[in-house]
Amino acid sequence: MAPVGLQAAGRVNAKASGKLLVVGDSLSAEYGLQRGEGWVALMAQRLAQQAPGVTVVNASISGDTTSGGRSRLPALLKQHQPRWVIIELGGNDALRGLPLDSTRDNLATMARLARQAGAQVLLVGMQMPPNYGQRYANDFAQLFKTVAEAEKTALLPFLLQGIAERPDAMSFFQADRIHPTAKAQAQMMENVWSALVGLLR
Repeated sequence: MAPVGLQAAGRVNAKASGKLLVVGDSLSAEYGLQRGEGWVALMAQRLAQQAPGVTVVNASISGDTTSGGRSRLPALLKQHQPRWVIIELGGNDALRGLPLDSTRDNLATMARLARQAGAQVLLVGMQMPPNYGQRYANDFAQLFKTVAEAEKTALLPFLLQGIAERPDAMSFFQADRIHPTAKAQAQMMENVWSALVGLLR
């Protein structure tokens, strides 16, 4: 499967069946939200309508890093045997100033493990604000593309596309200015959906 970027949002194959595993951090774990408000829950609701044979397993943990995800993934793959895996990690690596090479290696290993287990993979990218330095921000954004190309996964370049660049962006974030509010979750879900739909057809 060649890497795919954003596609026009559409319907998935109604006959699709199997488990879809989401391995992410607080952006996928409903941090600061009511249960069921997060983008993963919204995606599960849409899948229940369009492809009821697909079961969503959200194994996201607030604060998780790519290292944590890498260590957790083998057991998750064995337990759930997913047909699809969404990897949404890396933001906490950047916030903690961890080496980009380490983040890249961890994501590549996760993608490889998932593919070896028979799953199709969607890698969800993140971007850092300009105050981290333009070079660092560029290198961080690029590492997701590099991994997706090397490991032949689907790619969503930026989870917060359509939110972070809005003139009123701060109204879509919680007080910490890091975690999106409930009203941002629908756009996040649409972003992921546009990249995922091709894998579910």
